[in-house]
Formats: sequence, structure tokens, C-alpha cells
Amino acid sequence: MSEQSAHSKYEFKRKLEELRTKKGRGTELVSLYIPPDKQIFDVTSQLKAEHGQAANIKSKVTRDNVQGALSSLLSRLRYAEVPENGIVYFTGAVDVGANKTDMMSIVVEPPQPIITYKYHCDSSFYLEPLEMMLKDAKTFGLLVMDRREATVGLLQGKHIESFRHMTSTVPGKQRKGGQSAHRFQQLRLIAIHDFYKRIGDAASEVFLTVDHKDFEGVLIGGPSPTKEEFESGEFFHHEIQKKILGLFDIAYTDESGLSELVNAASERLADIDLMVEKKLMQRFLAELVSDSGKAAYGEVQVRDNLNIGAVEILLISEGLRAERISVSCPNGDHENKLTRAFKPGENPLAAGQCPVCGSNLELVERVDIVDELSELADQMATEVDFISTDFDEGSQLLNAFGGIVAILRFSTGV
Repeated sequence: MSEQSAHSKYEFKRKLEELRTKKGRGTELVSLYIPPDKQIFDVTSQLKAEHGQAANIKSKVTRDNVQGALSSLLSRLRYAEVPENGIVYFTGAVDVGANKTDMMSIVVEPPQPIITYKYHCDSSFYLEPLEMMLKDAKTFGLLVMDRREATVGLLQGKHIESFRHMTSTVPGKQRKGGQSAHRFQQLRLIAIHDFYKRIGDAASEVFLTVDHKDFEGVLIGGPSPTKEEFESGEFFHHEIQKKILGLFDIAYTDESGLSELVNAASERLADIDLMVEKKLMQRFLAELVSDSGKAAYGEVQVRDNLNIGAVEILLISEGLRAERISVSCPNGDHENKLTRAFKPGENPLAAGQCPVCGSNLELVERVDIVDELSELADQMATEVDFISTDFDEGSQLLNAFGGIVAILRFSTGV
């Protein structure tokens, strides 16, 4: 993914988070999805009809708010040009607390084409088609197994999820008294075969639920010769059997084995976003523990290194939500810049008091810290990568390092 598209995806995700927080008091929020091939004239004709029907709404407040939202949309569409992926309008009277509403209009250009025209009126905005665009389509089936247990899961985009866990009734290698060695071995082989069949049926059931266009194939992990016996026995459904991508030696066959399998298959999965992000984080952590001086973390240290052009790669957590604010005293006694976390859709907070005269500080400027650092990185020809929180190292970036780290071109001592 290019640096520009990675940042665009982050912005798109953040905008959806903000939209999720918006609520109306009734069915007053309008969502309008316009595909690229839809005629604007047809859209405005429907909205005019909806405007007329809204006159029948009994509640005057709801009636005025719905008609106000539709009028706003009609005004916007008068000069609208639909981009190549289509366009989405979110308009309506949003509840802002204290028994007040605010008429809001947000326009989204989706990263993927809109397929279906949709007009939707509800107490919240209709986001499902856009949220589906955030999901990485590539899906891999995961199976970890030995003769005692097996776990079935899926790798969907950057997320690993366990679906089934099974245990076997295969007896140990030591036979009980009263049985011949041959008879005991026969019973053991039958139990192993039955367990393999149960694994194959359960895994096939999970993997066949995935859209075949998105299903890349199956990775199998476990000790030898168990996984090899399973593959050669063709216990999967025939459509799944032909999609086995590889067998990998791993130690664990419970839910933790799924992550171990993904790591073991890193070369096979080298081109997916998850492995690219894992390698970047592993490189940063290696620089950190090597004491090479080529790793920086935390906003202050990273910002200082960006300013002198020392950052080769800037890594930002997709979960980071923080802003850089500028505050000043109305009497001119104090000015300051500071960083604070925020929640999507949150209103500006109080800026505090002047440490000199005690007056309430004025909020001069709010800038998203991701936008600010990304722009600074662009000026310094620094690569910017966004890291998901869906895997261990990605979660560590957000929780242990504050969501901002850097791999340096050279040691700076900053």
C-alpha cells in the first residue's frame, strides 16, 4: 500500500468513527449513497418527493429537521459531480446535548466504488456499505493440529480468529493389559482416522462459509508426521483440499498455535499487509534492543528527529487518536502548545487557565497529530506506515509506545 493510500485509509476510518457517534432524536438523519452511474436528476426527483411526504410527519420538530436535511441535500446536488467511486452524503439534525441539535452535513468519497443507490432515514447514519470497505478481502484458512487436539481459524486481513477447537479420544502408545499389540494398534489407527475425519469436516464447514473470491487457501501447522498424514489422507472437502498452500512445523495446537502458524508462514504471506506491518515492527524492536541509537519512540523524541530529517520510517498506530492544540492567554501573558488524546466526535475541551494571571486560556488551534506528523514526514522524504492493533506487535505500539515510533537513518542522540 502506498504512503498516500495508507493515510487515506486512516482518514476514511477516522471519519467513519466520527459518524458512528452522531445520533438524532428521531428518524431525522439522512444517508444518501450515489453510485457513479446514477443520474443526479433521478436522485433530486426522489428527494423532492421525500420532502413532500415529510410534510405528513406529525411531530413539528422531526418534520422541520427532515425537510431541512432534504433541502440541504437538494442544494448540494444542484452543482454536484459524482466522482468515479460515487459519493455519500450524511445530513441531519445531530443531538449535541443540553437539549440542542445541530444541522450537520458530511460528504464522503469512498475508497471503493458504490454498487447500489441508497436513500436511508433513521436516528443514526447508515454506514454498513462503507464499513465493509475497511475489511481486507484476503482470507486464509488456518488449521493447527496433532493427535490430541486441533484448532480451526481464519486470518481475515490482519485479524486472526479461532472458530473451532477439538480434542481427540486417541489412546496413548502404551496399550492396556489384556489386548494384543496388533489389536491395540488397529484400534489406535481407527481412532486417529476418525479424529482426522472430524477435523476435516469441521474445518471444511468453516472454510466453505468464506466467499470463494476472497478465500486464498489453507495453511496447516503441527508436528510431523501428523500434518503430512492429514494432508495425504484428503480429509477436507474436495474444494478445500485443492487450496492447501503449505504445511508448517509449529509447537502449539491450541488457539495460540494460530498466531504461531501465521508467523511460521511469513514467507508465504509476505505480500499481505499484516506481514508487512509485522516486519516493520520487528525491525523497530530489533533496533531498540540492539542499542544502535536508530530507534525513537514517543511524540517528543520522534518529532525532534523528524525536524532534523533523521527519520527513515515513521510508524503510527491506526488506533492513535490525539491532537496538537495551541492555547493563549487573552491578556497575552502565556502561549503554549500541547498534545492530548481525544475521542471521535468529541467537542473541544476547556483549554485550562493561564499560569501567570489565572485567566481562562483560549483554544487557538486544533490539529490532528497524525496529520501534523505526516505532513512533517512528507517534507523530510520520510516513509510513513500505519500499523494495525490487530496483532501483538501492533497492540504493543499503541499501548507501550504511545502509538508513535520511528526507525532512524542514523543515530542522533536526541
